[in-house]
Amino acid sequence: MAARNRLVIGILLISTFVMILNETIMSVALPRLMHDLDVTAGAAQWLTTAFLLTMAVVIPITGFLIQRFNTRPLFLISMGLFSVGTLLCALAPGLLSLVFGRVVQAAGTAIMMPLLMTTVMNLVPPQTRGRTMGNISIVISVAPAIGPTISGIILNVLDWRWMFWLVLPIAVTALVLGGRLIQNVTTPRIAPLDIVSVVLSAIGFGGLVYGLSSIGEAHGAEHIVPLWVPVAIGALGLALFIARQFKLQDLDRALLDLRTFKSKTFTLAIVMMAINMMALFGMIILFPIYTQNVLGMDALQTGLMLLPGGLMMGLMAPFVGRWYDRVGPAPLVIPGSILVSAVLWSMTLLGETTAIWLVLTGHMVLSVGLALLFTPLFTASLGALPARLYSHGSATLGTIQQVSGAAGIALLVSLMSLRMTVLSDQGATDVAALAGGIRMAFMCAAILSLGTIVAALFIRKTKDPDEMPVGAVATGH
Repeated sequence: MAARNRLVIGILLISTFVMILNETIMSVALPRLMHDLDVTAGAAQWLTTAFLLTMAVVIPITGFLIQRFNTRPLFLISMGLFSVGTLLCALAPGLLSLVFGRVVQAAGTAIMMPLLMTTVMNLVPPQTRGRTMGNISIVISVAPAIGPTISGIILNVLDWRWMFWLVLPIAVTALVLGGRLIQNVTTPRIAPLDIVSVVLSAIGFGGLVYGLSSIGEAHGAEHIVPLWVPVAIGALGLALFIARQFKLQDLDRALLDLRTFKSKTFTLAIVMMAINMMALFGMIILFPIYTQNVLGMDALQTGLMLLPGGLMMGLMAPFVGRWYDRVGPAPLVIPGSILVSAVLWSMTLLGETTAIWLVLTGHMVLSVGLALLFTPLFTASLGALPARLYSHGSATLGTIQQVSGAAGIALLVSLMSLRMTVLSDQGATDVAALAGGIRMAFMCAAILSLGTIVAALFIRKTKDPDEMPVGAVATGH
């Protein structure tokens, strides 16, 4: 790979790492923010909900943006938005301005991830994509894992604003370096923007993420509007959006081209990614609740306990990428899915007196399993598509990650809350009821994980569709 291409991908990787790290850095900071800003838990949760909501609305549009605009201006827009949003958060006098800063950050983050994936697919030859995707997996898997750790350390010694002040110089440095060094590596083409699709996308994906996040945050609270209403509106908007994309894609005018799903490998990888993102984001929420409210650990101890697993994922990712280039996806995703499922089933045994070393071991083994899954799934899914669909495949992948992450949080937290209520009514103590609720949530995740084992049996490394005879379709057989 040429030096110019390595430089472009390196800057995009660093920028994406900082952005995704920022996505989960708030997870253990909400209690401090509630106290310092004098707001309720429901109000503080908007710092996470607004971020996810913006991501879900903006990511589907990135397929169009990547086709229409060059690499350098898109990078500058993305990193510029993130830097401005970080500064707004650091200076925010209250909750409303802090939420606005998070929205601006999210708009930049939403552009960067599909831009990175599409750039890699265009620049890296198929025979070495696994190695490069391994580096991307470090970004996607490790950044969310170490976000709570970094947040816990900062909050233990500094004011919450330092979560943004420490990120800001890194973001600005990446912006300046990218502005000077990144060159255009793609060829834009005229791509009409369908406004109706944009509106339907915002209603569909935004409604689903907002509704699912609200369910996850509800904890039995009263709501003026029933929580199923935004989910139903989102589902209707999504159905209309899909119908319109089918109508427009034959004219090459679709906002999100769904012909990507003609590839069996892409479709199976998306299903596996959705289930694993549900498990990952659900774990990010449930682990701190369990360790702090059941085992009695503080935020810093919880963050440090999650750190080894995150580091292990990062250390494994480059090796998994190289293994993928040699042996393909099946020898990696099959044991990976089995490991993830086994750990989730073991988590159904968590109790009030479970040894911390057992929890730590479980999290580390889970991290190994996810490390074996992410790189092969990213590489195999996009590698099964022709080059003209890379941007749409990347946008679809990013959108599925956000929606499934919100769905995982909603499903697992809702099950936890329902089970807690039942056990409390039966006379269980608060701690015992919470432990029982967490076991129920992990039971659901474990059942879902069985589907990934089945899907893993059919994941194959396909030939580059652009090198196949005209009219042939890469189905993944």
